[in-house]
Amino acid sequence: MTSDANQSTAPFKSLTQADRKANSASAIAAAVSVAESYGVKVVEPIVLADRYAIRVHLSPAPLVARVSTFTALLRPPIEAWLARELDVTRFLHERGAPVVPPSDLIPPGPYLKNGFAISFWTHVKPVSEELPTPEVTGKMLAELHQVLRDYPGELPLLAPPLNDIPMGIERLERMGGILPTNEVSMLRKVADRLLPAIREVTTPIQPLHGDAHAYNLISTDRGLLWNDFEDTCKGPIAWDLSTLFDTEGKMLGAYPGAPPASELELYQQARLLQGVVWVFALSPEIDEWVTQAREMLDTVRNLA
Repeated sequence: MTSDANQSTAPFKSLTQADRKANSASAIAAAVSVAESYGVKVVEPIVLADRYAIRVHLSPAPLVARVSTFTALLRPPIEAWLARELDVTRFLHERGAPVVPPSDLIPPGPYLKNGFAISFWTHVKPVSEELPTPEVTGKMLAELHQVLRDYPGELPLLAPPLNDIPMGIERLERMGGILPTNEVSMLRKVADRLLPAIREVTTPIQPLHGDAHAYNLISTDRGLLWNDFEDTCKGPIAWDLSTLFDTEGKMLGAYPGAPPASELELYQQARLLQGVVWVFALSPEIDEWVTQAREMLDTVRNLA
């Protein structure tokens, strides 16, 4: 594929607010349809989050549907990602790890309905929006990793960066006009340097959360629960540690045996590239973080 997107693609077309609203309504209707096919009476679907995927509480049942909408564009087949998430989370829940569990009200899936991939989860009510401290997050991540080491299933190596970065760059090249051609070429140059380095990892690997930051810990009346394991994969613990926001090193200090900060640099760079590529590649559908992504382009450019 040529790096000059304008030579081989048609200009992209962004979704309108009406398009997004209609897509969300269709996704919710698909989730309600599957739940009702199991006898669940849905009085009011309450949207909990609606960005690259939709999470909706199918009230009054203690049931949450997670419907992949735009995430599926970069992660085909998306149902495989959801199946891994369900299996890992089920394993963790059975061993007493603090996670939001898959639904026990109906089979959790994943399901394919009207073009959407859907999984079902137990509804837990947040009791606070305050983020846990880095010390708490680091300790909880170490405990999570200890349980994950016994997970017997197959997981892909570092799926978030090794899938999302090339898939996102290919979409940017295919859909001309999202970014200037020279910027897309720069992103590919950085990817060509970083991805082989993390693909050929020599440090010990194990099952990971994949997206282990404090925003994926929910404060409930049962304590803090890990959530959102869609990115679960295998790799060095440095990947999970690199996703945490910890400018003062407090989280690393709370994680027994954590590698030094210098060993996280490669994974922090890959995480930065993944985030920038993801935001721009899916900006025709969701443009919420484009301004922040543009501000990060200079940092990525320095990695070329």
